[in-house]
Amino acid sequence: MDYKYLKINNIDNVCVAAISAPKSLNALNSQVLAELDAFADSIDTAAVRVLIITGDGEKSFVAGADISEMSTLNEQEGFAFGKRGADVFRKIETLPIPVIAAVNGFALGGGCELAMACDIRIASANAKFGQPEVGLGIIPGFSGTCRLARIVGMGIAKEMIYTGKVIRADEALRIGLVNAVYPQEQLMDEAVAMAKKIAANAPIAVRYAKLCINEEYDLQADKAISYENTMFGKCFATKDQKEGMDAFLNKRQANFRNE
Repeated sequence: MDYKYLKINNIDNVCVAAISAPKSLNALNSQVLAELDAFADSIDTAAVRVLIITGDGEKSFVAGADISEMSTLNEQEGFAFGKRGADVFRKIETLPIPVIAAVNGFALGGGCELAMACDIRIASANAKFGQPEVGLGIIPGFSGTCRLARIVGMGIAKEMIYTGKVIRADEALRIGLVNAVYPQEQLMDEAVAMAKKIAANAPIAVRYAKLCINEEYDLQADKAISYENTMFGKCFATKDQKEGMDAFLNKRQANFRNE
């Protein structure tokens, strides 16, 4: 299949998928999500033992969801957009093969959520992570409220989401959001080396190990994700959401009125 926003490269039994929308810093719009969904369905997991997801270029993994697309959504449309992203990320999370996120540059909002849907995250030294959605009048909508707390703990997750602060790669490593940090020029080599080390092991055993870890840890994940979908959609019924996204698109300070 030909993709507009994905670059696919197979290295032996390792597949590298790079999201490529340079004009928007690889932001996630409906078409990018649709391509990710189709790609996840198309992976030959008998031939591919490890998947690496990254962003095309050095500036951004995924800068977030496409705010210009979200800015006009109503509650029902917001719910549908959030559920679309959450469903795609859940599909990636539950692939039978391990998935490594090689985070190069910005991983904000939906980008951070995509990275968290992967089994392992490694980052370049210039990477930045955050869930800044509350500054736009919404909450994380692609399962961020569910996964961030599970990865870094409740207190740190609440601080990051409530403040919307962006953290650097070294801080992400300290709190356990990423496994390792490398110089930009070494990131993909390190990701492929890790993938090949995993791929050299017994593939069925690796798959069973992933299944056990996910099933034992995420027994209530689908319920948590569904609840987040509902609350994300409700954000689009507020005036604050319209104000936050209009302010962002017009490069001005938002004036939230709690309505």
